[in-house]
Amino acid sequence: MPRNQFQRMVFAFLTVVVTVHAYVFYSLYVVNGGILMTLTGADSVIHAINQQGGVYMFGHMLPIWAVILIEFCFAYGLECLMGSPCSFKLACKVFDPKSTHPMHFESAIICATVGLMCPAMSFLAAWFYYPYYAGFNIFTLLANWMKLVCFNFPFAFFTQLFFIQPLVRTVFKFLFRKDIAARA
Repeated sequence: MPRNQFQRMVFAFLTVVVTVHAYVFYSLYVVNGGILMTLTGADSVIHAINQQGGVYMFGHMLPIWAVILIEFCFAYGLECLMGSPCSFKLACKVFDPKSTHPMHFESAIICATVGLMCPAMSFLAAWFYYPYYAGFNIFTLLANWMKLVCFNFPFAFFTQLFFIQPLVRTVFKFLFRKDIAARA
């Protein structure tokens, strides 16, 4: 859908804004919410986070907005440098964009993006959220990475395919409706 570099950057920005917020919510509330509430005795996840002084990242407690900002910067960089260009090339190896139905081709791009970005961001998250207070062990890092991939991949696949990308494409079409109409 994006035709030039500016549009690609806007598309990646929109995707990462929605995705990072979804993942922080998923990670804090769905995956770790029960543990956080049990450890602190709080009645809600946000109270548990506030009670412990933030979210553990880089060996320190950081506010949620800092966690979102850090993850956004890394995810946006990865999406622009690796995710978008490589997923398009991978999709082109399987489908011809000129003869394939656009929905099938876009689905192939989404699947390739998830296949690339999920392990890459999970690897970064394994570093971000590593329990540094216990000392460093490469096997612990790799085990945490695999655990994160197992938690994140199903969530990434289904949210990107059925929620995030349709939303982003709708917003993108609205933002660039004049350019899209001029091409038609």
